[in-house]
Amino acid sequence: MTIQETLQPGVVVDTNPATGKAVAELNETDLTRLPAIIAGAREAQAIWAAKSFKERARHIQMMRSYIVDRADDLARIVSESNGKTLTDALATEVLPCALACNWYARNAEKHLKASRRAPGSLLFFNKRTEMLRLPLGVVGIISPWNYPLSIPFGEIVMGLMAGNAIILKVAAATPAVGRAIEQIVTAGELPEGLFTHVVGSGSKVATGFFENGINKLFFTGSVPAGKTLMAQAAQTLTPVSLELGGNDPMIVLEDADLERATNGAAWGGYQNAGQSCGGVERIYVVDAVYDAFVELMARKTRQLRHGVGCKGFDVDIGSLTTAGQLRTVQQHVEDALAKGARIEAQSRPVGDVDNGYFFPATLLTQVTDDMLAVCDETFGPVIAVQRVANEEEAIRKANDSHLALTSSVWTRDNKRGRAIAARLESGVTTVNDHLYTHGLSETPWGGGKQSGIGRTHGPEGLEEMTQAKVVNWDILPSKRNIFWYPFDQATYNGLKNAMQFVFPSGIAQWLSASLKLTPFLVKKMFTRWKTD
Repeated sequence: MTIQETLQPGVVVDTNPATGKAVAELNETDLTRLPAIIAGAREAQAIWAAKSFKERARHIQMMRSYIVDRADDLARIVSESNGKTLTDALATEVLPCALACNWYARNAEKHLKASRRAPGSLLFFNKRTEMLRLPLGVVGIISPWNYPLSIPFGEIVMGLMAGNAIILKVAAATPAVGRAIEQIVTAGELPEGLFTHVVGSGSKVATGFFENGINKLFFTGSVPAGKTLMAQAAQTLTPVSLELGGNDPMIVLEDADLERATNGAAWGGYQNAGQSCGGVERIYVVDAVYDAFVELMARKTRQLRHGVGCKGFDVDIGSLTTAGQLRTVQQHVEDALAKGARIEAQSRPVGDVDNGYFFPATLLTQVTDDMLAVCDETFGPVIAVQRVANEEEAIRKANDSHLALTSSVWTRDNKRGRAIAARLESGVTTVNDHLYTHGLSETPWGGGKQSGIGRTHGPEGLEEMTQAKVVNWDILPSKRNIFWYPFDQATYNGLKNAMQFVFPSGIAQWLSASLKLTPFLVKKMFTRWKTD
């Protein structure tokens, strides 16, 4: 049974990837209605943008209360739709949503309110500038199946607090979570039409977004899909924010706390069945502690249990979410073994795993740089460990990737860790931790290279949901700026004196320029342009 299947035209079934059983049915959105949906969103957005930050925050806090009150139900829906465990769903999906509501409701005004910009030169003494962060209008969000609740919901809250309308398209594999998001947003009692969840083909929805003038698109997904969307967006110059995955390195130095490092590696690499764009995929361990690290990591990997995550709490790792992703993980491991890698340890199954997309947590050693599990994103519960001679080799190998989302350094010396972090090519580097910063609403999320463009979360994410606007005015009335018409020798000399006044070669030049500049300014700014 496939994850998404159509029983009849226009009906989509959400199937639990761990059990193969249907968990929900949703009606597809009639995409011929998309122009009307976007038009309605624009009307609602005008009403919403007129509200104060405090008024918007009240609606967002109502959503937070709904999330907290129904945390168990939301965790179950995510677990059944995505395949992850109930604990994973609560910790990495439900809790971050509540945190996002709280942080953006409290902090959006501080980061988006109007601010004054000081003049950059005495030449513009008469000018004052105010910077505004205005809503974009209607924002489209196309979200992935690996974190079907927390990824889109964080962007929804950012967009709403910035004053936008939102149209959401969730992944085809997890439509039931989209319906849960609808219910959360409904609890916020927003103006009608301000938020819409559409169900249907991602490519068709994206095309409809661009054709109908969406103001910006936020997309999280694969590199190929992101490139396709960016090419489409170029036709209408629609701005995009793209988060396209990672192949995250972890560096373990000789002074690392191996107990913490192996604990962090296990969670960062196997959590969510490894389907985390910011999860641990490559580990570079300095030679002095390599054997000890691998032995401890192998013991912990063998203790982990994989199985159906929605039925209880006796499993650590759930299933993968799609059949296609399972095939990718299998291919990467097969490629590694064919090239000489060794499976050092695997997790053990618990219960019935025959009907789901399960792959055991797998620790690979004796890996080389040409293996897919090292040079590409596996996006599964597979960790590849390499021995390196020293810190410098670890940094070089960590940076040798076309993806640059996050990374981590493990050492007892925080100063050393921060120094190495500054040299690693990634959007986020953590010292003695990994992956969790996506749940910190105050920190920006995103990376470089082919990991995408733009940022979500934090003040930077809020700014991505707005457009900057400059408002500039004179504090004293004047007839003309000094560089306006009419031009003559006096205008040229006056401008030259102005330049020498602000950038003098010495005190004598400054005094001379000052004496000549003052009468020129008075004449140019406060006398009429004689036209007869």
